[in-house]
Amino acid sequence: MSLGSHVCISQETYFCTGSHDYRSRGFELVTKPIVIGNGAWIAARTMVMGGVQVGANALVAAGSVVTKDVEPATIVGGNPAKLIKPREKPHAE
Repeated sequence: MSLGSHVCISQETYFCTGSHDYRSRGFELVTKPIVIGNGAWIAARTMVMGGVQVGANALVAAGSVVTKDVEPATIVGGNPAKLIKPREKPHAE
C-alpha cells in the first residue's frame, strides 16, 4: 500500500490488498497493491480493493466500495463506486 502526502483517511476505512483465486482448488492467496495519490480523501466506512489506484485530489464518498481506479480530481461514490462529478480545486482562505 502506498499513501501520498496530505491524504485524509477517515474512520473505519478498509483497505483489502489480499483475496483468493476462487478458480483454484488450492484457493491461493492473490495480493495486489493499493495506491492513494496526493491530496486524496477516502471518507468514512469506505472499502478499497486491491489493485486500485485513487488519483491525486480525488474524493471517495462515505460508504463506497472502490473496485476500479479513481481518476485524479474526481468525486466517486456508491457500491460499486461510480463517477459523481469533478472535484473543484481547494480555495485559499
